[in-house]
Amino acid sequence: MSNWFPKWRPYEGNIDARPVGTNEYLPPVQSVVLGIQHAFAMFGATVLAPFLMGFDANLAILMSGICTILFFFMTGGRVPSYLGSSFAFIGVVIAATGYAASGTGAANANIALAAGGIMACGILYAIFGFIVMATGTRWIEKLMPPVVTGAVVMIIGLNLAPVTIKGVAGNNFNMWMALVTVLCMGSIAVFTKGLLQRLLLLVGLLLAYLVYYIISNVMGHGTPINFLPVQQAAWFGVPQFHSPVFDFNAMLIIAPIALILVAENLGHIKAVGAMTGENLDPHIGKAFVADGVATTLSGGVGGPGMTTYGENIGVMAVTRVYSTIVFVFAGV
Repeated sequence: MSNWFPKWRPYEGNIDARPVGTNEYLPPVQSVVLGIQHAFAMFGATVLAPFLMGFDANLAILMSGICTILFFFMTGGRVPSYLGSSFAFIGVVIAATGYAASGTGAANANIALAAGGIMACGILYAIFGFIVMATGTRWIEKLMPPVVTGAVVMIIGLNLAPVTIKGVAGNNFNMWMALVTVLCMGSIAVFTKGLLQRLLLLVGLLLAYLVYYIISNVMGHGTPINFLPVQQAAWFGVPQFHSPVFDFNAMLIIAPIALILVAENLGHIKAVGAMTGENLDPHIGKAFVADGVATTLSGGVGGPGMTTYGENIGVMAVTRVYSTIVFVFAGV
């Protein structure tokens, strides 16, 4: 076990002076708050992806947390990454299931077919990982150079841009509130120091939420926040699970997405390695296997495919906190 996991040590020094390394940890309270921030960062996309495919968003959130913790253990706590719903599956899932209500929130009647294809993709992805573990990373780096992996990550990220624009377009109030949210985060990043500066995303969102509440619920502008559904909702519940159906055509359409996930994960690991100054190449194979197993597990219960999240890499970039322990709290 000592060889699989690193020897974590407490972070010492000024948090403004140097980043927190992958094998370092902060005090429990700070780690929990930073983990919550990562949960906020992944939340929008992890809910949006199943919404567009007709999957259960609650199940997607549950599997996101479980798979993040699984990824931590399978990579020996050496690769700081959060796993969430992959946007790479949206097009192929819609094609394989004939889902015609994308974006409406309506359930996909053929989730079982998609689940079988997602499991096949996860298994293929894990096989790639085992091959990398056995043969090294040089061939995969030659097959997928930075110009390829970077382009894949960029294209997947740009797919979110129209959704953001659609959310604020044609409504001046929403447009100004989006700008206020950006300004809240930017102000915290520029005018604060220490842990508060590292929590710019979480604190910025909460501050923007407070501003929105005052302007809409108190002053009567815009659409007020409706707390009634939250009050009426049950405290505890179980998401709706689906057993997979292994249809050859569906698997043939969905399984090749493993190649995109390989490129995406490779690009993410290279980016994190560049930010941390650590050589994460020896863990690429384990990361592929872990993500493949996570995708297979999620598909096995009717959840979406999983992937490492660029949103959370962005959080690490602005906070300079790369501790893998934080992702355990985020997953929980």
